[in-house]
Amino acid sequence: MAKKKKDPGKTSDGFKIVADNRQARFQYEIIETFEAGLVLQGTEVKSIREGRVNLRDGFALIRDAEAWLFNVHVSPHQTAAQYFNHDPLRTRKLLLHREEIRKLIGKVEQKGLTLVPMKMYLKKGYVKVTIGLGKGKKLHDKREDLKQKQDKRDMARMMKGN
Repeated sequence: MAKKKKDPGKTSDGFKIVADNRQARFQYEIIETFEAGLVLQGTEVKSIREGRVNLRDGFALIRDAEAWLFNVHVSPHQTAAQYFNHDPLRTRKLLLHREEIRKLIGKVEQKGLTLVPMKMYLKKGYVKVTIGLGKGKKLHDKREDLKQKQDKRDMARMMKGN
């Protein structure tokens, strides 16, 4: 029996990470995360499978007891006809349970909390987004994080040398 090769883009639990918003952890202190599905068009799914997504400027809002994802850029699919393609920055509906939306409404109304897309991945053929409930960091908080990160690197370097 042949040994199955591991796909470098897949994690150990079978998810294929398509896009990662590393800047979100730097800009926001993430309090809680939620997994949400997305309502997409066919050409969007094809582009997402190719990894042509940018989450950096994205954010989520809750309107009329529904969650919406704004400003996430999904590039138009190259081989699709122009009239079949989608708008790259269109607003997309997030699929969350009613209880999760109620919980988020209460927390987002608190001062300074926002919803930020953290990761986009494929799970059992479906496109999923991890949404983080975060509080914006101040400049001194960011500097402190960078200092701790550098100290950790220096310690690892010293340990490796010994």
